[in-house]
Amino acid sequence: MKSILVVEDSPINMELTVCLLEYDGYEVSKAMNAEQALQQLGNKEFDLILLDIQLPGMDGLELLGLIKNKEKIKDIPVVALTANAMTGDKEKFLEAGCSGYIAKPFSTHEFSETVASFL
Repeated sequence: MKSILVVEDSPINMELTVCLLEYDGYEVSKAMNAEQALQQLGNKEFDLILLDIQLPGMDGLELLGLIKNKEKIKDIPVVALTANAMTGDKEKFLEAGCSGYIAKPFSTHEFSETVASFL
């Protein structure tokens, strides 16, 4: 079973994302902020990280930088899961090291297909 870490500070968005992923048969771990995400990444191996960019404290791009600089976890695909959907945002996140990009709100079918494409 593939394991996914969801880093999302909105309880509603977290619940929706986790429900969709579990429905699709994935093992899901949750982190509400960057610190929790780093702790989870140190304790368990993941196949994919879904990362909200707008997090309290350390934002998603800072966390992404830390992930990409840690030998043990730098090769885990990170998909930005964000409401930042302005022109140029997708390119900015991909340039920063994200493997993919999902804009919120998203269609559940498109979400499932995108997640599956990284696993």
